[in-house]
Amino acid sequence: MSEGSAMSATRVVSGYRESVGSWLSRVVMFVFGIIELLILVRFVLLLVGANVHSGFVQWIHQTAGIFMAPFIAILGTQTIDGAVFEWAALIAIAVYAIIAWLIVAAIDALTPGRGPDVVETVADEPVVRRRFNWWRRS
Repeated sequence: MSEGSAMSATRVVSGYRESVGSWLSRVVMFVFGIIELLILVRFVLLLVGANVHSGFVQWIHQTAGIFMAPFIAILGTQTIDGAVFEWAALIAIAVYAIIAWLIVAAIDALTPGRGPDVVETVADEPVVRRRFNWWRRS
């Protein structure tokens, strides 16, 4: 008996390639999601009366403040028992969500309407099958 026998087999490897428009849409939604999350965390921290002198709260307040600058003057803030209700944060979240949706809609309209591609690669590779006889040790 032979130690092993070689055979030829065809192997098909399937892959998934995403369209450029779909990739861009995901990047836009990720970036705007981070912006909205920062604003939401700022809103919640101010609402629960977090200590504005702590480093994390200051960082969130300053970072989200960059994106909230256009909306600060629209409505004032209300303070109730040390908790600050910032209407501008809610408006900013809604506006950024609409802007993200419009950008994604524009990307979908301007990119070709094809879906994701399935890429298949066919390769002939030798398959080696080894026999193992448990009663015979080599």
